[in-house]
Amino acid sequence: MSGRRGDDCPVTASVADSPDGPWRAVQRVVIPNGAPGEWDQYSIHDPYPLVYRGKIYLYYKSDLHAAPFLVRLHGLATADEPLGPFTKHPLNPIMNSGHETTLFPFRAGIAAFAIHNGLEHNTIQYASDGVSFKIAAVSSLMPVAAGPYVPDAFTDTQDGRGITWGLCHITAVGAPHQRHSILARFDCDLSRDLHDPRMKQTDLYLKPEAYFSQGLNPSQLEQRAKAAREAPRDMPQARPPNP
Repeated sequence: MSGRRGDDCPVTASVADSPDGPWRAVQRVVIPNGAPGEWDQYSIHDPYPLVYRGKIYLYYKSDLHAAPFLVRLHGLATADEPLGPFTKHPLNPIMNSGHETTLFPFRAGIAAFAIHNGLEHNTIQYASDGVSFKIAAVSSLMPVAAGPYVPDAFTDTQDGRGITWGLCHITAVGAPHQRHSILARFDCDLSRDLHDPRMKQTDLYLKPEAYFSQGLNPSQLEQRAKAAREAPRDMPQARPPNP
């Protein structure tokens, strides 16, 4: 790790004969950061492998560190073996929006979540070739850092069935000075084998407290109070309407 931030590091791996371990680190980089000036030079996050078209398609995200806002994009690297060598796709970055990677086989292609960051955030995208992603649907309350249950993730299917549930994480839980994360289950109808009309509704109604909980922080309140105090006293006042 670089020491600048906890996840500014390339992708490596550990191996085991059982999900219960013991796990052994391979002690080498599997997917390196990009060279200086390339889009993924700073970090590679959330490596997400699927078996597709006879190869391992490993999707990942990176940060452009473009001021004044963080820009996150998605890339793809392919290999014949889990430990590589991986070849980064020449069309990288293949998605211009999103945060954590969440993908799954659907029909003959790959579907993906694009949450949080970018102009195409809160969309579900689809690529019939696993590369050329386009917006397929707009959604809301999308799970963060979703790890869906994908039965056909590694079967090299050409008839992906989709997903209905998975796990995600919710951050900033607790007091401001002692925040932590929790795991949560999410449910959805993104499956060809399920039909739940209620999960396809586009209107989302939240209780008032959900809106009011997003109020201004103390710094923002002081900024506005200061602007009010410094406003010219002789500014023309709006006239009341004629009776």
